Amino acid sequence: MDQRLNSSWWALRIALGAAPFLAGLDKFFNLLTNWTMYLNPLALRVVDVAPATFMRAVGVVEMIVGIAILTRWTRLGAYVAAAWLVCIALNLIMMGAFFDVAVRDLLIAVAAFSLARLTEVREGVVANSFTHKQELMRSNVA
Repeated sequence: MDQRLNSSWWALRIALGAAPFLAGLDKFFNLLTNWTMYLNPLALRVVDVAPATFMRAVGVVEMIVGIAILTRWTRLGAYVAAAWLVCIALNLIMMGAFFDVAVRDLLIAVAAFSLARLTEVREGVVANSFTHKQELMRSNVA
């Protein structure tokens, strides 16, 4: 991978790995914010647990995703983070509140998706994929 892309990959990896881990950890302490205020009341009716308990479970998932991004599972963790952030944004939009946070989370989801794709390039996943090999074979035949 081009060194210029490699530095971008590292920046995204560190930021997108550390942020969810720290946010997940804070679900147990509420130092950054009161996380339960971001819960959609409809979600609380579906999940029959206390809001604080639900947010702690969310925190555990976020810490696992952060660790995955920072370790050898960067690609998988980044795809999970992207999907997770889109779900969070949709939750906020359906609440009709915190639109600024929803927009921010959608932008971070794009960054997580970009990290996953850069990881594929960096690890040669795209070059080794079956579809890519088929495309190369077709171009060589022509």
